[in-house]
Amino acid sequence: MFRNIIQSFLSIALELTLLFIGISFLISLIQGFIPYEKMNHYLSGRNTALGVLVALILAFITPFCSCSTIPVIVNLLKEKVRFGIVMVFLFSSPVLDPTIITLMGALLGVKVVVTYTVITSILSVIIGMLLEKLGFEKSVKQVIMTGYEVNEQKFSLKKAFRETIALMKSVYPYLIIGAAIGSVIHGAVPTEWISSVFGGNQWWLVPVAAIIGIPLYIRLSMMIPMSQILILKGMAVAPVMALMISSAGASLPELTLLQSIFHKRLVIAFVVSVFAMSTISGFLFYVI
Repeated sequence: MFRNIIQSFLSIALELTLLFIGISFLISLIQGFIPYEKMNHYLSGRNTALGVLVALILAFITPFCSCSTIPVIVNLLKEKVRFGIVMVFLFSSPVLDPTIITLMGALLGVKVVVTYTVITSILSVIIGMLLEKLGFEKSVKQVIMTGYEVNEQKFSLKKAFRETIALMKSVYPYLIIGAAIGSVIHGAVPTEWISSVFGGNQWWLVPVAAIIGIPLYIRLSMMIPMSQILILKGMAVAPVMALMISSAGASLPELTLLQSIFHKRLVIAFVVSVFAMSTISGFLFYVI
């Protein structure tokens, strides 16, 4: 059994390493062509549809986890960007990491990643604009944060290489940890047990997975190799996606940071929204 775990880990780790380096470098190159100053102008404009679209694009091209999204949120609020559009970015940014989504497509398939991207994008828009409609803008504290701004980037091979190294330092360890956990699951946990307990279409698996994921700080980079093994072992895709979205969308460190810029009413609404987003996504995966 131990030998199988080691072999599985080495195989998964090698595949992830090659994919991660290649994808990260390519995305770093692409980011050099992105007009960030113009995007900020569109975010602050009166065209709601355009602002929402730019918020989703910005969420996709900026590889932020749930915690590192907070300074961006404060900066957008300081720039008087519409509250609903800021909320769209808040919900979509952690779950639309460009590197991890591409990695997800390579490991779990194009159908899974397209479905995941469409569902999380649409739900981020609906929830963000709904919070604005319900008047939660009044629950934002007056916070000023300095030292953060999105700088205009230029195409540079050297810069892309440096950013790939920096991304590896911050994200790659989570990939390896996820690969190690996935290898243990692959080698030590019986397939029959996972498929019998988590492989069915029981509706309660999705909300339970969503609840479990919220208190945890499991980055998407860690969840990808784990989810691949769980699905191969027979776990249904729906609860895996619910766990993935809830753990990426909210975490205890992030909630602590949010309390510094949001009143308790909005923090509670945020947690409920992440739970709703992950649960609805999981149920939609059942349907699809």
